[in-house]
Amino acid sequence: MQEIIKILMTDDHPMIIEGYQNTLLATKKETQELQIDIANTCDQSMALMQKSIEEESPYDILFMDISLPPSSDGTITSGEDLSKYARDILPSAKIVILTMFNEPYRIHNIIKEIKPEGFVIKSDLTSRELASAFQAVLNNPPFYSTTVTKYLKTALESEIEIDDIDRRILYLLSQGIKTKSLTKHIGISTSSVEKRKKNLKEVFSITDSQDETLLKEARNKGFL
Repeated sequence: MQEIIKILMTDDHPMIIEGYQNTLLATKKETQELQIDIANTCDQSMALMQKSIEEESPYDILFMDISLPPSSDGTITSGEDLSKYARDILPSAKIVILTMFNEPYRIHNIIKEIKPEGFVIKSDLTSRELASAFQAVLNNPPFYSTTVTKYLKTALESEIEIDDIDRRILYLLSQGIKTKSLTKHIGISTSSVEKRKKNLKEVFSITDSQDETLLKEARNKGFL
């Protein structure tokens, strides 16, 4: 008996999607029939999701790139926003994130905010990896690629506990954002930022006042 699997792939690079599509079609099981739709923008993806609901034939799996141009109305600014949108309107669909972003802060945020059934860093990706991810997500989710698994293992083994604001401070500092500019990115006062930085330096046992020392230790511990 054939199992029909409806798939939506969203990526703004047509050649990459073609590669994904060819890999899945070449490696699917004989009992599987894949119906694959393709979107290159947030608007196209949202329209196809809505259409699948209207036709009472919702998607089973959504492959999502994170780096996407914003929707025309500006409400969806990335693949992360699009994935959250998909969670709301297609709650039964399994989401597979495919992204170039490999910073621990981004990985942490995606897992926390989206809870994807599959999470693959593109630099880990081979045809075999994509085929494995697809079957695992269908039958035994979640599937995480090597880089994601390594991050989760490091985070689990670390005795250091910091909250999301602390993680964002570390991430923004690592991106070259100055302390005085952090307030507009995070929405807390300068004194709160300074207090959190002081606590972070204590948590990471930093004895000097240099941000670079803090960032170096955060990288060593797998937080960056």
